[in-house]
Amino acid sequence: MNENSDFSRWLDAARVYVQPRVLVVMLLGFSSGLPLALSGSTLLYWMRDRGVDLTTIGLFSLAGVPYTLKFIWAPLVDAARIPVLCKRFGQRRGWLLFTQLVLMACIFALGSLDPVKAPFFIALGAVLVATASATQDIVIDAFRIGSLDDSEQAAGVAVYVAAYRVAMLVSSGGVIGLVGWLEQHGTARDQIWFYGYSFAAAMVLVGIVAVLMAREPARIEVNAGKRPDVIETMRSAFAEFFTRPHALAILLFILLYKFCDSLAGVLTGPFVLDLGFEKTTYAGIVKGAGFLAVLAGGFA
Repeated sequence: MNENSDFSRWLDAARVYVQPRVLVVMLLGFSSGLPLALSGSTLLYWMRDRGVDLTTIGLFSLAGVPYTLKFIWAPLVDAARIPVLCKRFGQRRGWLLFTQLVLMACIFALGSLDPVKAPFFIALGAVLVATASATQDIVIDAFRIGSLDDSEQAAGVAVYVAAYRVAMLVSSGGVIGLVGWLEQHGTARDQIWFYGYSFAAAMVLVGIVAVLMAREPARIEVNAGKRPDVIETMRSAFAEFFTRPHALAILLFILLYKFCDSLAGVLTGPFVLDLGFEKTTYAGIVKGAGFLAVLAGGFA
């Protein structure tokens, strides 16, 4: 009797993971994790593969700064409306479609460039990818909180993190592995990375499908007819945060808590490449090792 009761409770707890709203959040988690490596570790690996010096590669790690500074324009995303898209799909879904379309275009454009011949445009493309990705993260967080019931929030975070990690593996190990496979099968070296980044750009469609499947959060629909003042929204958001106790210390912690990991991990890919490992080996071991443990941890 107790065993049946325990199984029923477990089944009731697991049922939340197949709710449509939770599944939409899972797909958005994939969309959120996909661009991170494309302006970070995968890009740096690509640059080293093309013979760019380590000093330049180290400087390119600054392309990820928009992820740190996204809090600055978060109130703008909450108040401003994208013409046509927000009217047709709502505030959150309109912004999501906008950022995803920009991401797809920027990733495709980045992959069409040569790090040796056009380093400035590579840097610009990486910053644009990171900025669009950071903006998408802002909207996804707001959408997830607004669309899920309190009883679904924990499951939503779990599937979001798991899908985020899967997407990071796709855009790092997956892209590098694909590039290595194309190289081994005779594709020209000046074309392999274009195909890799084009594959990643196509994966943004996962997020677009999620947005089209989703419904605009009810709390946003209630206020959809109002036109908020953008400047006032930004001012009040920062004023509210900085009146809290220890606000500056919290902000410094957010800015710096991953500093050491980022500093140590920036040149891992170029270092492994310089040691003579093949792209497929790097993709399978460096990016694949520990993935299942990380994935399981998201559901713990």
